[in-house]
Amino acid sequence: MPQKDQEITLLRKELEMLMGERQLLLRVAGAAAALIASLDSKRLPVGAVEAADVVATSINQLSEETLQDALTSVHAEIEGDAAPA
Repeated sequence: MPQKDQEITLLRKELEMLMGERQLLLRVAGAAAALIASLDSKRLPVGAVEAADVVATSINQLSEETLQDALTSVHAEIEGDAAPA
């Protein structure tokens, strides 16, 4: 196999791996966003509130499109995101 074909094959495999990882990370972010949105911070222990704040801050740094992709990947909606009936 010529060198260029090998490079293309390796790049294709790397891209497929990265896309798979992206899908997994979207599922994690989507599930975390749905969980955080459903929490009542007044009922959580202080340590859990601090951890939830770290997760929420990270989620809030995602672009709107990425967050929507994440929520879609776990079939979740955050209150206020649902289309009016």
